Amino acid sequence: MDWQSEIEAAAERIAGHVVDTPAMRSDAFGLPLEMKLEQLQHTGSFKARGAFNTLLSSDVPEAGLVAASGGNHGAAVGFAGSRLGHRAQIFVPEMAGSAKIALIERTGAALSVVPGEYANAMEAAQEYEARTGAMQIHAYDAPATVAGQGTVMRDWEAQGLEADTVLIAVGGGGLIAGALAWLAGRRKVVAVEPELSCALNAALAAGAPVDVSVSGVAANALGARRIGSICFDLAQTHLGASVLVSDAAILQAQRALWQAHRLLVEPAGAAALAAVLSGAYQPEPGERVAVLLCGANPAPDPLV
Repeated sequence: MDWQSEIEAAAERIAGHVVDTPAMRSDAFGLPLEMKLEQLQHTGSFKARGAFNTLLSSDVPEAGLVAASGGNHGAAVGFAGSRLGHRAQIFVPEMAGSAKIALIERTGAALSVVPGEYANAMEAAQEYEARTGAMQIHAYDAPATVAGQGTVMRDWEAQGLEADTVLIAVGGGGLIAGALAWLAGRRKVVAVEPELSCALNAALAAGAPVDVSVSGVAANALGARRIGSICFDLAQTHLGASVLVSDAAILQAQRALWQAHRLLVEPAGAAALAAVLSGAYQPEPGERVAVLLCGANPAPDPLV
């Protein structure tokens, strides 16, 4: 696949539908860092990019849309569907939490909460798709989703990104797959996962995608049981490193972003910074580093 062309087309397609999120530089964390504030995107995460790209490049059936989500993807699909006039049915696991459930409800989408984790929500979404003919929008393992998420890195470079190395949190792999597809080895990309939800790291160790257990403070955003095949294939070719961070390090980074810059992110949104602050990733002397802040939906919602 010509990912560069796909991502350029996605950027043109979704222009005017998504937020042109800012980038910034910070010296607050012990080394110069560039940060992309994608948590300021519609519904509080990068997911709106993939959702809009999918809908704007597809013929949506009368039955509407269906998606399984840990929370952020469902909110994005509900939001994009509402903006474009499509009804959406979202399935989330109980572990999504009350804040993300309320966020999805505010988009106007129909919502079903199922016991278990993301994989259980996906099973319910697949059954709904088969029964109704609704269009399934996968959270991470679909070309249109990956191309949409790839516009984050395209836009960041257009904003003047100077970093040699970009750290990105990984759940199912849609965001980092988009970055790997766009950069194609031009910069080092480091995958950051929680120790308790590490589907990509486990797949790289095993030589193929494998099922992992899922838990921890970021599980409702980074809690994919198995890494997406698109991400795994791109990672084998282009990924620079894969590191793991503890829940304690993630929470420390979340607090540090608030204390230093009044940036409110959920645990998943702080995971990439956690790798730097904890030493899970140690830059070489002179290495220019950037972190992608990807989500702003903590639980509980602090302003409800």
